[in-house]
Amino acid sequence: MLTLETFTFSPIRENTYLLHNEKNECIVVDPGCYFDEEKQVLKQWIEVRGMEVKLLLNTHGHLDHVFGNKFVAETWGLQPWLHPAEEQVYKMAPASGLMWQLPFEPYTGPMHWLQEGTDVVFGADRLQVLFTPGHSPGSVSFYHAEQGFVIGGDVLFHEGIGRTDLPGGSMEVLLNSIRTQLFTLPDETVVYPGHGEPTTIGYEKKHNPFLNR
Repeated sequence: MLTLETFTFSPIRENTYLLHNEKNECIVVDPGCYFDEEKQVLKQWIEVRGMEVKLLLNTHGHLDHVFGNKFVAETWGLQPWLHPAEEQVYKMAPASGLMWQLPFEPYTGPMHWLQEGTDVVFGADRLQVLFTPGHSPGSVSFYHAEQGFVIGGDVLFHEGIGRTDLPGGSMEVLLNSIRTQLFTLPDETVVYPGHGEPTTIGYEKKHNPFLNR
């Protein structure tokens, strides 16, 4: 049984997710903590509860989703997991930070590579890796079938979709990812996006203007 916590960090208001189980083990997904105060919020939340951080996962490599990678990796001795098609986007993130006047020091150590169709094993739980490119070339989503939720990064939002005007983005590819990878999930599946409020697959099938044209 996993419990999901949401932290909204940085001026870009990115959703950082923390998944934890009954053994007080946890996973950090897309650490967007930018300011030192935000990093301490995440650290203190974990330490006060005596949790052991097991994994650092990234849905994709845009700057707002990896601001805290270096902090999390160094604090808990981890190496990030990312899809290999996202490597160049990840490497471009510091330059994007300078362009957006949000400079940051990136994690530059060894990486682990995610592969679509495989599972991230976390104790007794498994997160299925869904390949959902379009917002960026190597975006993935993490689906927990037993509890009916998916952490989707910037793929699908409440009545919206991720932007596709950044390098490697494609509207056609993104819409295909949503239709073939996310809209095939049960309607009651809860979608936890990279920004904004959660939604469900069923709601977006009916109300998302980008998918109902």
